[in-house]
Amino acid sequence: MIDNNPILQVQNLTTAFDTEAGRIRAIDDVSFDLKKEQVLGIVGESGCGKSVTALSIMRLLPKPVGVIESGRILFKGEDIVGLEADKMHKIRGKRISMIFQEPMTSLNPVHRIGKQLGEVFHLHFSQMTDADIRQESIEILRKVGIPEPERRMEEYPHGISGGMRQRVMIALALACKPEILIADEPTTALDVTIQAEIMDLLQELCESEKMGLILITHDLAVVSQVTERIAVMYAGKIVEVGSTQMVIQDPEHPYTRGLIKALPGSLQPGSRLNQIPGMMPTLTDIPPGCAFHPRCTISDKVCRMEVPALISRREADRMTACHMVK
Repeated sequence: MIDNNPILQVQNLTTAFDTEAGRIRAIDDVSFDLKKEQVLGIVGESGCGKSVTALSIMRLLPKPVGVIESGRILFKGEDIVGLEADKMHKIRGKRISMIFQEPMTSLNPVHRIGKQLGEVFHLHFSQMTDADIRQESIEILRKVGIPEPERRMEEYPHGISGGMRQRVMIALALACKPEILIADEPTTALDVTIQAEIMDLLQELCESEKMGLILITHDLAVVSQVTERIAVMYAGKIVEVGSTQMVIQDPEHPYTRGLIKALPGSLQPGSRLNQIPGMMPTLTDIPPGCAFHPRCTISDKVCRMEVPALISRREADRMTACHMVK
């Protein structure tokens, strides 16, 4: 039975970066909850703030340029935004873990798979013997579906396939049995068959290990198949959040509608692929009012003047940031 109390609560989170052009906000007033064993999808175009949201939760923003300006990140009721480095060290990787994009660049190319897995156990479980670490490493490789794990322990990252490298990244993230797993574009650069295998694996592990999973992707088709809830981001803000079925079948925000209409599966035979006109604004040039209004087909005067609040407008379980939704 799933615990209805959120294991993670992100409340009014604003993260900024200091640049030569001044301080720019990468995410602005972002809020969402994650329950135990729940799968939450965060979706949007590249540059919308999805990965910055993940790095903020992990407290891995580049220093000194990246800073959490305001808001709270509650992990099991404790605000980890201002947590001391040594206390955050005990949470990061052990209780909240993350699968990063591009496994070839995330894995150390000069160390064998076994050594990289062993370092995770050494870091968080200093009392473990080398023999115990080797056994645990083999078991976690087997759990993520890597054949002949004893042999793979001796391999270097460049000696295995892209799908296998991604499985190693998942093994590294799961080694300490975290309570929350954040997967940032976990199927990037993988072929369609391997993508499906990786997503099936993540779903299975989420259930068997009783983890909460945050899936970050630009692929709405993937999100619609594996998540329970969806948060749609645009230009650093969440513009719609609700149950996956509700958002996919009856999207409220014009941006969400555009994303769904652009899915190949929504095409009628012989029709052209739908596209959202224009481009998402850069963080240094976000328009006043609703950031989506220059690309929106139903915007009004108020959209150009006032930032819409993310509130429940029709259903209690869904929130939308749009003046045109009544």
